[in-house]
Parts: sequence; structure tokens; C-alpha cells
Amino acid sequence: MPVKQAIPGRIPVKIWTDDVDDRSREQLANIAAMPFIHHHVAAMPDVHLGKGATIGSVIATHKAIIPAAVGVDIGCGMVAARLSLSANDLDEKSLKKVFDQISRDVPVGRAQHTDEKTLIEAVRPFEPGLKALTDRHPQLLKAFGKFSKWMNQMGTLGGGNHFIEVCLDESDQVWVMLHSGSRGIGNAIADYFIQLARKDMERWMISLPDRDLAYFPEGTEHFADYVEAVHWAQDYAFVNRQAMLDLVLKGLEKHLPPFTVTTEAVNCHHNYVAMEHHYGADVWVTRKGAIRAREGDLGIVPGSMGARSYIVQGKGSRESFCSSAHGAGRRMSRTEATKRFNEADLERQTSGVICRKDKGVIDEIPGAYKDIDVVMANQSDLTEILHTLKQVVCIKG
Repeated sequence: MPVKQAIPGRIPVKIWTDDVDDRSREQLANIAAMPFIHHHVAAMPDVHLGKGATIGSVIATHKAIIPAAVGVDIGCGMVAARLSLSANDLDEKSLKKVFDQISRDVPVGRAQHTDEKTLIEAVRPFEPGLKALTDRHPQLLKAFGKFSKWMNQMGTLGGGNHFIEVCLDESDQVWVMLHSGSRGIGNAIADYFIQLARKDMERWMISLPDRDLAYFPEGTEHFADYVEAVHWAQDYAFVNRQAMLDLVLKGLEKHLPPFTVTTEAVNCHHNYVAMEHHYGADVWVTRKGAIRAREGDLGIVPGSMGARSYIVQGKGSRESFCSSAHGAGRRMSRTEATKRFNEADLERQTSGVICRKDKGVIDEIPGAYKDIDVVMANQSDLTEILHTLKQVVCIKG
């Protein structure tokens, strides 16, 4: 059985690992102290320190939402699809061409598409909802600032730990997998409403253990608009991943033998909020670095850029609010990683993977992350492993 420990209090915290630092434990205790937490807080085995709320936490709340717990990368998540190709259809020369092609076709980091017509059909359905939101909150137009070209960011990866990978599974079948969210506009929406929540706390003279736990109660001035905005951004993130997957598949067609997609794409959020029923009540469930894992739900739990990843099926664990880890989880900060490791370490830890191996991605080195296999062992009661993937190509944001 997985390791489990608990932080006692008015509302307990249940943790699926013993690998949790004191600051994260304190942060989890702060969350549990909020007056509207439902039943308990669940912390997944990849748990680590976050902003306000711990990454890897599942927070069920009565009639209130904490915007910073949802996070600034609203709707961030994963998509993966298996192809009819096998390892026999790949060679180093073609994979290097694939790396270059994807790098050209999918903008990464701060880059975006130069012509919004490229993905106009994917973008158009989002225009009415955004206009309705900005009509009520014209300040958002200013908040968007450099993200005003949000249409051009549809089908783009972003930076940080976002990635695109070509992988092989346990049967040497080829998969495409990628990680991204709602891009700049999701970040702007999140920051705007986080600031509104903080101002509400000050106006109502509500004392918090952490200012990033500022919240919107149901029925108050900004609650409904935040719910509308966060769902808009979650939908944008979902479609953004699908748009990138389509671009990647078109790129692969130029350098690999003809193929088909043999499984329906698994597309799941791991930074989001949704209304669900748990322990006898309808509650808002915020998953900050966790995926939904109801019985039969398909999900993706990636490792680092040199480690295995997993396609999983949920077991519907009641204790975890039907949730699972979202990845390996960071073991150290980006700053610490760049101090501790060098390019030779990166080369060694990503051996056999076609990827960047320069100092610009040392903060994403596998050694900066927890052991994904330990994470999976600790959540054996939450998910069943269906496929084990290992990357052969990795494009980092």
C-alpha cells in the first residue's frame, strides 16, 4: 500500500507520500484551516511547495473558490495519442528532422504564431465569451497588455516545464504527448482575479494565514464572473493542446511513414476547478497539480525530460476526491537546479533523447524532479498503469 500520513487539525490533510518538506506541510495546514474546506485536503505523492496552495493538492470547498489555488496557468494539462507507427519506423536521422519540424511549427517560450488566421477556426468560438467578460471588466483589456494577441497564442507551447514529446511505449508503439495550458491570456485572467480577491479580503477585513489564500464566496460581487472566466480559460487550454497535437501530427507526416492515430487522444487538465459531488455534498474541487481519476477515467502522469511517463486509468479513490498525481513533481527550485547541475549532467541524464542539452534548460534536468516510479508506487490505490512511455524526442518550452 502507498505511504500515507496526515496533518491533524480541524480539517485533516491526507498525504500520499512521506517525501514532503516542512514548508509544504505548513502550506497544506494553512489551506486546511480555511473555514470552507470540505472533509479533508488531499495531497498527491508529487506534492511540493507552490504559491499560496501546494502543488499536488486537491481542495474541496463549500461555496467558495481560492483563485490562487487554481493557479495562474489555468487549465494547464496534458494530451497524448498513440500512433500506428512502431520503433522500426524511426531512426535518428528522421527523429532529428522531426525535432526541427516541430520546433518550426509550434512556437515555444514567448513566441507565438505570426498570422492568427493559422488557427482561426479554433479561436473563433472563444470570442463571444471573452467579449462578454471584458464588457463587464474593461480593466481586463489593460491587464492583457502584451497578451492582446491572444488569438496568435492558440496552438503555442509556452515556457517553463511545458513540453512536446515523441515517445515509445512498452510495446514499442509511437506516442505523441504534450503539456501546456491557457497561455498568456489565462495568466492575465488569473492575476486579475487574484488581485480582486485580495482587495475583497482587505475590504471585508478578513485575516488570512497567507494572502494568496484570498477567496471569492458564492453570491459575492466577483464570484460568478470568476467562474465564467476560469471555465473560459480551461476550455481555451483544452483546445490549445488539441491544436498543438494537430500541428505536431502534420509535422510528423513530413518525415515518417504514413500513419493513423490508433487511440482517441487523452486530454486532461491538472490545474483547474470544477463542481463535483464528494462525501455527500456538491462542492468546488480545485486540483492544483492533480488530475481527475474517477473509476475508468484516462489520464497522463509524465516524468521529467529523461524519465518514463504513464498513461493511467483512475480507480475512483474516495479519499483522494477521485484524483491522482499530475507528474513527478519538483524536488528542488529552478535556481537550485542551475547551481547544482551543469550541461554535462544534462547530457548524461537525457542520454538517448533528442532534445536541447544547453544551459538554458538545466532547470528542467531530470535530477530536479522526484522519482516518477516512486510517485506511481505511492499512488497504487489511485490509478492503474495502462502504458509506460519513454521519450525519444523532447521539445522544451
